[in-house]
Amino acid sequence: MKLPVAPPAWETLIERNGNSFVMILSRHLGPEVKGRYEHWDHLRYLTPPEGLTHEQWWLGIKWARVSLRRELPLNDKSGTRFSAVLTDSIQRRLFLVARDAAGALRGQDSAQSDAMRERYLVRSLMEEAMTSSQLEGASTTTQVAKDMLRSGREPRDYGERMIWNNYLAMRELKEWRQQPLTPEAIFEMHRMLTHGTLEDEGCAGRLRREGEDIVVEDEVGNVLHVPPLAYELPARLQALCDFANQADDSEHFIHPVVRAIIIHFQIGYDHPFVDGNGRTARTLFYWSMLRSGFWMAEYLSISKILKSAPAQYVRSYLYTETDASDTTYFISHQLDVLLEAIDGVHQYILRKQREQADAAALLKPGSKLARQLNHRQRALLLNALKNPEKPFTIEVHRRTHDTSYQTARADLLGLVDAGLMEQFREGKAFVFIPKPGLGKKLHR
Repeated sequence: MKLPVAPPAWETLIERNGNSFVMILSRHLGPEVKGRYEHWDHLRYLTPPEGLTHEQWWLGIKWARVSLRRELPLNDKSGTRFSAVLTDSIQRRLFLVARDAAGALRGQDSAQSDAMRERYLVRSLMEEAMTSSQLEGASTTTQVAKDMLRSGREPRDYGERMIWNNYLAMRELKEWRQQPLTPEAIFEMHRMLTHGTLEDEGCAGRLRREGEDIVVEDEVGNVLHVPPLAYELPARLQALCDFANQADDSEHFIHPVVRAIIIHFQIGYDHPFVDGNGRTARTLFYWSMLRSGFWMAEYLSISKILKSAPAQYVRSYLYTETDASDTTYFISHQLDVLLEAIDGVHQYILRKQREQADAAALLKPGSKLARQLNHRQRALLLNALKNPEKPFTIEVHRRTHDTSYQTARADLLGLVDAGLMEQFREGKAFVFIPKPGLGKKLHR
């Protein structure tokens, strides 16, 4: 990846354009360009407003940003405070994220909410576990990973172990969010995330040490970022924990969504561990969102979106580092990711509800599919559509319809033969569960 061109230094801009400064201020330029928080690397190719050079345009934009600039209680490698600029577009997206991430899932009625929530939660946990691990090198295919997580079998290789660890960690977030963040808690998360995936297992659950300083490179070896030295990490991690635990009613309020994003950013910037930094950063982001009451964060997979456009993710870090440690670039990018993830959940809900409604229509008495099934099988499939994770047994099916054991057994085995149910043995009894994607299978 090509490193972005750093903006001209503030002193250089003033020196070159001091005589035009009043004129530039009179243009009342905002901190963004058409709602985008532009970096110099891209802005220098855009057409400036009439009568302004690119440098004058940038000077006007930077001046507007200074008036909105908010210092954060975290430092970069040089000791300079990171900052954030809460522009109109940032505020608007924060409102949308906060509204949807703490509100109700659209399109759900109360009768189905509990069962549907659990299904969406399992789906999102699996999605985040897989894509977060794939971002860091896990090569296991999505289908193999899903089969492993659904069946609960032990992981068989490095890639599967990464995904399995990530899944367990995501499931633990409900417990972790009840406690304040400490270095020890972060070490516990890191141990869980990296168990069985490090060359030296002794590196799990501890900070980098002297001699373990690392650099972040792209795929061809270009150095993109040099994290802080190992001896700085204990103090930096404690500062991050203090920031993460800041109460929402404190004097120096920061929007909790911004706080969660900055925690994510800081772990990625510091790279405090030998490996597993990205997974830890994203897990801490979810921890912070859930701790602040954004329950829908459990249902989101930001890694899926980051995986689809990894260059934008990396570039948001580089823009911050090359422009006076202004984290607004990263905040803006992550808000877009969050909104896309939230929309993805709602679209998934609507799609599944349509599939259920369509499948239920196919099972109505008199329909072509219904004529191939008896009324007991139709009733069971309608139940399965509403409860895709629900297990069925011959005995329960027999009692529900007051029929013989042989008839109930024939009903369920007939649905297995039709490819609509799966059969498993639990102890001495057989258990039947709906095939994944039952709604789609009914359309065949």
